[in-house]
Amino acid sequence: MAEVFIPTLHTFAMNNIFTGSLGLLRFRIAPQIVMRTPKEVNMEESSMEAEYWHGPLCYEKSQMEGKRTFPLSEEGRAEMKAWIEEQIIVEAK
Repeated sequence: MAEVFIPTLHTFAMNNIFTGSLGLLRFRIAPQIVMRTPKEVNMEESSMEAEYWHGPLCYEKSQMEGKRTFPLSEEGRAEMKAWIEEQIIVEAK
């Protein structure tokens, strides 16, 4: 089975949204960042919200099939990656 690519935590800590795909699976990850100081992210209180859908259309034109929030940590990132990969529908040949 192919693996989905999920960027490093630094990408999300910088408040970047990431969209990706694998086959017909599409997903979007949006961080919810809480700042400890004006220059320091509070990693313990921050999170990442992942949504997924299947099909050829973009996020704005699709209906989400699932959504889940994960902690902004390496463990949360690994759990999110596994959750997204569970949503892959094997295309019939």
